[in-house]
Amino acid sequence: MNHPWIIYLTAYLGVRVHRARTAPTRGASAVEWVIITAIVAGVALGLATVIKNLVEDKQNEIGESFGGGGAGGGDGGADDG
Repeated sequence: MNHPWIIYLTAYLGVRVHRARTAPTRGASAVEWVIITAIVAGVALGLATVIKNLVEDKQNEIGESFGGGGAGGGDGGADDG
């Protein structure tokens, strides 16, 4: 099997395998970015939840100060007569 393509592919794959085994771990940096992104997303979600709860509490507080929270409806000013 001394076909030129086989010799070329064997040499090419040998070089690629050698590079893969001796190269610095680039995949580790991708994993680090995924972990950092997950942590940042978790912190952002936690802060959003806290802010949402604070805003809802203030909204309820303001609604109660106006007499019942705005529930109730009306007929939109329609005349009953």
